[in-house]
Amino acid sequence: MTGVLPPVTGYLDRLSRRPGERITAHVSLREPGPCRARLVRVVSGDPNPAGPGLDLRPMPDVFDHGFDGMHQPARIGSWGLVRGGPRLWPEAAQVWAVLVHIARDAAPATVLATDGLVIRAGTDGAEAEITAGGVTAQMRIGAPLAPMTWHRIWLSHDPGTGYAVLGQAPLGAGRNDVIVARLPPGPVAAPTTVTFAARGADNPENHFTGRIEDPLVAEAWVDSWPDPLACPAAADTLRARWDFSIGIETDAVTDTGPDGLHGVLFHHPTRAVVGARWTGQEACWRHAPADYAAIHFHADDVGDLGWSPSFTFDVPPDLPSGAYAFHLTVAGGEDWLPFYVLPRREGPRPAVVFLASTFTYQAYANHARGNADAAYHARAAAWGAYPYNPDQVTAFGNSTYNRHPDGSGVSLSSRLRPVLTMRPGFLTFNDARGSGLRHYPADTHLLAWMEARGIAFDVVTDEDLDDEGVSLIAPYRVLLTGSHPEYHTGRMLDALTSYRDHGGRLVYLGGNGFYWRIARDPARPHLIEIRRAEGGIRAWDAEAGEYYHQLDGQLGGLWRRNRRPPQALVGVGFSAQGLFEGTHYRRLPASHDERHAWMFEGVPEVFGDTGLSGGGAAGFELDRADVRLGTPPETVVLAQSENPPASFVTVPEELLSHIATVTGESVEALKRAEIVYFETPGGGAVFSVGSITFCGSLWNGTAFDGPVSRLLENVVRRFSAA
Repeated sequence: MTGVLPPVTGYLDRLSRRPGERITAHVSLREPGPCRARLVRVVSGDPNPAGPGLDLRPMPDVFDHGFDGMHQPARIGSWGLVRGGPRLWPEAAQVWAVLVHIARDAAPATVLATDGLVIRAGTDGAEAEITAGGVTAQMRIGAPLAPMTWHRIWLSHDPGTGYAVLGQAPLGAGRNDVIVARLPPGPVAAPTTVTFAARGADNPENHFTGRIEDPLVAEAWVDSWPDPLACPAAADTLRARWDFSIGIETDAVTDTGPDGLHGVLFHHPTRAVVGARWTGQEACWRHAPADYAAIHFHADDVGDLGWSPSFTFDVPPDLPSGAYAFHLTVAGGEDWLPFYVLPRREGPRPAVVFLASTFTYQAYANHARGNADAAYHARAAAWGAYPYNPDQVTAFGNSTYNRHPDGSGVSLSSRLRPVLTMRPGFLTFNDARGSGLRHYPADTHLLAWMEARGIAFDVVTDEDLDDEGVSLIAPYRVLLTGSHPEYHTGRMLDALTSYRDHGGRLVYLGGNGFYWRIARDPARPHLIEIRRAEGGIRAWDAEAGEYYHQLDGQLGGLWRRNRRPPQALVGVGFSAQGLFEGTHYRRLPASHDERHAWMFEGVPEVFGDTGLSGGGAAGFELDRADVRLGTPPETVVLAQSENPPASFVTVPEELLSHIATVTGESVEALKRAEIVYFETPGGGAVFSVGSITFCGSLWNGTAFDGPVSRLLENVVRRFSAA
């Protein structure tokens, strides 16, 4: 499947809607042709034949729509566009210049282009192409660009003599490398557009990966550049100078020149990154924006793909809240576009609401793990699982757990693109003891369990909670999380805390939850941003000086580093991680106390030693209580995991050294999950299980029954009672 697109795929304008609201689908076919879209209700997304199986219930009476599908290309790669060009005197010499920073080996790619000229940069040096008098000169400097070093690159042209000079000067080295070409006398074409990090205003190509700062054009002749940070031309000769330190939190590009040739960025490159002028005296871009006057472009950045709408769906006023999907079928295959239906604003509402972790799904969107080998695909085929994996299908960008081509981490994730990992039946792991599900399909274990146990529930999402606050969830007596609610905004934590403290019963059914702080911008609600600052289990680490989000200007990283550790909300927080495997829990004496024994009615001393996620209820990522980090003093530890597999390690934020921990406990002792319970003065309560794989053990091998199911049902039934 390398380089092959799925036969049909797409994305929705939003992942949730209420009855009476409209959903718009954007669909692309590999080959144009007829396509059919039918509504299904998603009950179970687990294709494992040893489990509940895929349970996608068709609803043709609600929506069954045929349309002529077309191919819509996925044009990715960030770039900037200025429509219009500086007013240059045809007889005057001109110089176009830009600061460039490349991290590692890179082929030449466009850093700046306009009508009649283009400047490219790569590891082997600067290149240019310039056309005047009907002749095009190709220019290339043989001297390489040193990696991780800022260089000024410029292209001068004198229409009177026809001479052109391409030069590059490394910052602080006092050296200029130049090459000269001669064209027929005459001007370069008057610029009508200017592009940054790509060539072409309509269908950009030759995308650049690296940092760009201070692009400018002046009516001047420059054959050397003594100071790469200073423009050698007089200020009154500048015709345009784009200052990327302005509007860092936006997609706008500001020209400080006389004509105000402002531009716009596409596919959301990374801003709030250190530039050529960074001194290290300030770590927050808001305090010293001139230090952050660079933009990091990437050839694989992706924002809104901008596909044309293919069909719309008006959610019927009587459609129950729940998980749904559009099932797309074409001659060569199929796909699913999942979404959630929220309840009607006026109700009625059941006692229970499920909070779908859509920000976490988005953070992991198209996570290429490198594990989709032949055995993985053989299992997917045997089970009828979702057949496409980001390891092979790379056209739609990757997740915030991947890196860009230059090794920098992916910090921005958009939902306006196909997300292969958010599909019923998607396998994350070739799990030897279970199904290998995570995130969206894994959370259907809980949805299928509630369906089987007859527990009525509504669904809301992270994005809804961030948009609407506590009023969204206040009407419910019980809120259930999914298996991995990892990514949150401050507004979400505020809402959940208020819900808990004003009588809500919060049931945290995962591990490694409430961990990373993310940012959003109301003007671009489809985006989330993560800066992986100091500490934590990290797929990549943010560069020094780049811990503050570009979208909101706030410090990124762990909520623990922002003085809001998960223990303060749900009593437990991340403690250990291993391979996708699990073990059991053992009840502690407090579980037999008459105040808590109701939870464990029908639950043996040892429970959770089987399951569809890693073979055990306490697995993969484990949370524990810690009063030092905010676990309320009245919290009761009811059960604890035992015998962690050999693959498990203590998370780095708990370590002071290779032998010393923050708490003083042994490294081995911290490799545990704990089930805890506490009540709040306002009449609320919290029940937390401290493990990602817990919900996989709601299935006991033949049905949604058994000790783990009994424990959770006891809690939900009691919490739901008025």
